[in-house]
Amino acid sequence: MKKIVLLATAFMFTLAAMAQPKPDDVIKLNVEKHDFGKIKQNVPVTYSFEIKNISDKPVVVENTWASCGCTTPEKIEKPIEPGATVKLKVNYNAAAIAPFQKDVYIKLAGIDQPKTVQITGEVLEANAYDAQAKGKTDEPKKN
Repeated sequence: MKKIVLLATAFMFTLAAMAQPKPDDVIKLNVEKHDFGKIKQNVPVTYSFEIKNISDKPVVVENTWASCGCTTPEKIEKPIEPGATVKLKVNYNAAAIAPFQKDVYIKLAGIDQPKTVQITGEVLEANAYDAQAKGKTDEPKKN
């Protein structure tokens, strides 16, 4: 009898977990990954992800955070009305010379799992960046 009760309880928890909405059920993003390409060291860059509410109810963004302190997403203060689009501005400080891949998390009210978007790129030392940028402008145009 105990086995049947435990099995029934486990089954109910499984159904409850399956009923939990996912971020993709209520929002859609213009892109989930943005590549800055090659950027100059100590010159911060910004990208704004567009978040559209695809549900029939307002969506509240409880929190936004990043995988490290070098990346700062702005908080979305107001609920996103049905059909409306808001921008999530993400800043990257470009302090360290290296390729980077940073995750940004979007936590929605009533949904346990956060939505993850990503920024990538490569930070170059100023002289290397300038040489690379100059090389692009010196290339002959192709028809």
